[in-house]
Amino acid sequence: KQWYQRRVAITAGNESSEISNANSRQNIKKLIKDGLIIKKPQTVHSRARCRKLKEAKRVGRHTGTGKRKGTANARMPEKVIWMRRMRVLRRLLKKYREDKKIDKHMYHALYLQSKGNIFKNKRVLMEHIHKKKAEGLRLKALQEQAEARRARTKAAHERKLARSAQKHAEMFAHIEDNNQDEES
Repeated sequence: KQWYQRRVAITAGNESSEISNANSRQNIKKLIKDGLIIKKPQTVHSRARCRKLKEAKRVGRHTGTGKRKGTANARMPEKVIWMRRMRVLRRLLKKYREDKKIDKHMYHALYLQSKGNIFKNKRVLMEHIHKKKAEGLRLKALQEQAEARRARTKAAHERKLARSAQKHAEMFAHIEDNNQDEES
């Protein structure tokens, strides 16, 4: 059957000869007007089952090994996953740099590391940044402590030298006084 045969119904009992004699568009139009030829309603093509299946797949049903045709890479390309990850990490780095959480040198180092596949995801990168910053602060505190210690020891050394110089001066003054006493 052709598509137009499926779409049209001829409802004729004793007027079959009238229909078979209709050989012009005008005659057909008249038969349509009289109701001898009618257009059938369009057949239903429901998407309800499809929607239901899609909803189930979204939850994780019907996606086991038996339902898969393509390779894992064909189903979700590694390149797409990589691109998404890079964009996420780079966006985070850019945001941190703009918020002055990291300086441009640290940004550059982390950018190259993320390109080199060091960070699995955003969380790992954030943890790494916090660790680096804490380490930097710790080193700074240690340097300050060392500097303070050096300053203290230097001051103590200078005091000691001054004290010993004063002792020497007193001793020599005392000796000179004794010498003068003996001479006179």
